[in-house]
Amino acid sequence: MRKKVALLGVGLIGGSLALSLKPNEDVYVTAFDVNEDNLIKARRRGVIDEGTTQLAEAVVDADFIFLCAPVSKLYELISFLRYTPLKKGAVITDTGSIKKAIVEFGKGFEEKGVYMIGGHPMAGSHKSGVEAASDRLFENAYYVLTPLANTPEDKVAELKDLLSWTRARVVVMNPDEHDRVVGAISHFPHLVASALVNQVASYDTDNKWYQRLAAGGFRDITRIASSNPEMWRDITLNNRDVLLTLIEDWQRSMNEIAAYIRENNEKEIESFFRSAREYRDGLPERQKGAISPVYELYVDVPDHPGVIGKITTLLGENQISITNIKILEIREDIMGVLQISFRNQQDLDHARDLLQDNGYSVYLMD
Repeated sequence: MRKKVALLGVGLIGGSLALSLKPNEDVYVTAFDVNEDNLIKARRRGVIDEGTTQLAEAVVDADFIFLCAPVSKLYELISFLRYTPLKKGAVITDTGSIKKAIVEFGKGFEEKGVYMIGGHPMAGSHKSGVEAASDRLFENAYYVLTPLANTPEDKVAELKDLLSWTRARVVVMNPDEHDRVVGAISHFPHLVASALVNQVASYDTDNKWYQRLAAGGFRDITRIASSNPEMWRDITLNNRDVLLTLIEDWQRSMNEIAAYIRENNEKEIESFFRSAREYRDGLPERQKGAISPVYELYVDVPDHPGVIGKITTLLGENQISITNIKILEIREDIMGVLQISFRNQQDLDHARDLLQDNGYSVYLMD
């Protein structure tokens, strides 16, 4: 008998989950979304087998229920499911980046023979919506599960088996540990990036050179500050204790480096930068993590008519998809820089080899 998977929310994450499960002929995917247009798009793309704007209808006899919604909406969905008839033995899981609060809120389903297992696929995209869904979004990304202590191991195994079709690296963690780790490597960096941008913006009110010269590296290191403000408001408030501790640690670190600067302590200042470089250089390269990697290639191009068209045509003729293209610098009689973004590492590698073979100077940003 086919397993029924119900997706509550058909956007980038829900749509990508559905597409990754498509090759499994033993799975039937139904979806709920408040937006009928999303369901229509999903059906037209063949993402789902069935869709409805009635939540209770979507979860009837479902073996797995995925809550693919922003953190603030997860509580509403869980509350609704508490009073909705569910199949005995069903597994409810979410895709939010906060686990402790969600898992705690989800307690009690086991009394009805239903099991709540927290989930966090650590993958994303700069695009959103079901139109951007991809069956390879989770490939090689970590997918964290945070079951309750009393969750039967066979239920965790069932969910892991289903998620194997995503080709993600499924790992099991304690909800508290998850929030501490993800808070440090994802949530807190978003705070820092936004604080840095806001600081520079405050200087810019009297001197517009800050904005004019803040391209290049500054724009790259603050990329994540362009994230959805409402989403990050909710994440911040739901992981507040972890973030408050991280902020205190950050302030202590800044006070230390400030003291070294005041004292002209060359040794400690150099050590500050050296230890950061060594740890950063030891991080896995271009591996999917809590913050989505950027697959960008930079190409030196002469300021000649038609050169950009030649490059894009060359890539297109070789079935390499481009997600974005940007001219970073064009001056008369000097080389310009073309920044090309790709959907995944495979497309980037293919494009790099192809362009190099055709005489272009290409490079990656470390």
